[in-house]
Amino acid sequence: MPTPPLWPEELVSTGAEREVLEAFLDCQRRQIKAKLAGVAEEAARRRIVPSKTTLAGLIKHLTAVERNWFHRQLAQRDPAGIPGNSRGDDQSWELGPDDTLDHLIAEYDKVCQESRRIAAGFTLDDAVPSERLGRVSLRWIYTHMIEETAQHAGHADILRELIDGATGL
Repeated sequence: MPTPPLWPEELVSTGAEREVLEAFLDCQRRQIKAKLAGVAEEAARRRIVPSKTTLAGLIKHLTAVERNWFHRQLAQRDPAGIPGNSRGDDQSWELGPDDTLDHLIAEYDKVCQESRRIAAGFTLDDAVPSERLGRVSLRWIYTHMIEETAQHAGHADILRELIDGATGL
């Protein structure tokens, strides 16, 4: 048995395509949450770069991106019926007074769970209408979400290091 134990994404090193895509997306979801662990509320909200990017804003934005690609695009739900931002646009970074880290993480977990449930009803080759792309497959959505979440996990890693020097997971 390897030391340390294998991560979930390592356990699927010979897995089927879907299993690998799901494991790597969940890996990135775990990493973004790990960067928030132990951060003070004020520090998570603090803008330390010129953009709207904050640790709290990152998870709020990623929640909106999950809603956009899985709930709105894949499930073809009416945006009016999806609570919260489902566009992943500039407004998805804006924090309200009730946006505590505990609340934001709980909402992210809930939305990701729903994303998994939605995706389970589709094959990788299933494609749905997309305003911008014409049609988009679940395979493309998984790949895009891995890219998007990993990009922002990298941002979170840098912000966390700037805030308190913490590095790694």
